[in-house]
Amino acid sequence: MLTLEFGILEFDPSWVGSWTQRSVSWRSRPGCELFSIVVFGSIVNEGYLNSASEGEEFCIYNRNPNACSYGVAVGVLAFLTCLLYLALDVYFPQISSVKDRKKAVLSDIGVSAFWAFLWFVGFCYLANQWQVSKPKDNPLNEGTDAARAAIAFSFFSIFTWSLTAALAVRRFKDLSFQEEYSTLFPASAQP
Repeated sequence: MLTLEFGILEFDPSWVGSWTQRSVSWRSRPGCELFSIVVFGSIVNEGYLNSASEGEEFCIYNRNPNACSYGVAVGVLAFLTCLLYLALDVYFPQISSVKDRKKAVLSDIGVSAFWAFLWFVGFCYLANQWQVSKPKDNPLNEGTDAARAAIAFSFFSIFTWSLTAALAVRRFKDLSFQEEYSTLFPASAQP
């Protein structure tokens, strides 16, 4: 076993291999994180336009500030949720109780399905507001690529969060099997 020591910190790279073998949800989380960053980043950077005739900025999605606010809020909160559940994935092997593991996985299933639904709503809302936007509001087509990117990655996020929920269901089935197996075949006491 290779252990690297940096002053008072020790890093054991062997835990990465065991973590990747035990955890299945971590595989789709980087996609969820990346897509949420693209959505809120593109809206924050180029989703608001300044009008020469008006003194204030407006949202590129049909001048509807709620559309931009929804995209930014869902993107930021989804990113933070990904970080939270990524930390849970790292901590998961240290949870000794099967019941506590089941609770963690059930929360992962519910939260992932909820976020898939929110991304579906966001995709429909942003696409609708983009469709009814007037060309006269943005004659130079500023920020149109960013607006389309936010819509596209909202669509992709539906599938990444659904995949995360499906992988969590698979993990739940594995935990249920482990619980039943330990009930049927308890470890015999060693003399």
